[in-house]
Amino acid sequence: MSRTARIERQTKESKVLVELDLDGSGRTDVSTGVGFYDHMLTAFGRHALFDLTVQTDGDTHIDAHHTVEDTAIVLGDALLEALGDKSGIRRFGDSLVPLDESLVQCAVDVSGRPYCVHVGEPEGQEFVSIGDAYLGSLTRHVFETLAHHAQIALHVRVLSGRDPHHIVESQFKAVARALRDAVALDPRETGVPSTKGLL
Repeated sequence: MSRTARIERQTKESKVLVELDLDGSGRTDVSTGVGFYDHMLTAFGRHALFDLTVQTDGDTHIDAHHTVEDTAIVLGDALLEALGDKSGIRRFGDSLVPLDESLVQCAVDVSGRPYCVHVGEPEGQEFVSIGDAYLGSLTRHVFETLAHHAQIALHVRVLSGRDPHHIVESQFKAVARALRDAVALDPRETGVPSTKGLL
């Protein structure tokens, strides 16, 4: 069974292509025009062990918001499509990821019910500019958008951190590792992991 997706989305603000293979090896090819976001999505694909291609051409002459948001929309849509009926998956995943002084906990439920809880970033993190264009407030927006479009329940808790780069990167890696476990195929699971029979 192929658990892959290829989705394109074009608006007046951006053109996005995402190709995703849930059973990959962590191979990535990411270009969004926002350098730090490229770095985060590359880390995301590598640590989730997803093969991930992202090509985004957005209105970065305005700012990074539309490009980052629209990429997250398409990534979430691709994740949902690649999961299919979710038969045989583990469904739940969690992680605890350090990056030097930063520590992030993540839990995910591939539930079919979108929800995002994002807490713990230090005061002022949302106003920090990382690289040329990435504003700290975009991190929460990415995860809220991803959760909505992938139809997952996602909890991200920043337990500690000082360096803005580390705080964001440990979040992307924690989400990646939790999703890696949640979407993994469980040889003991013969159907959809829900008492309702549908996710």
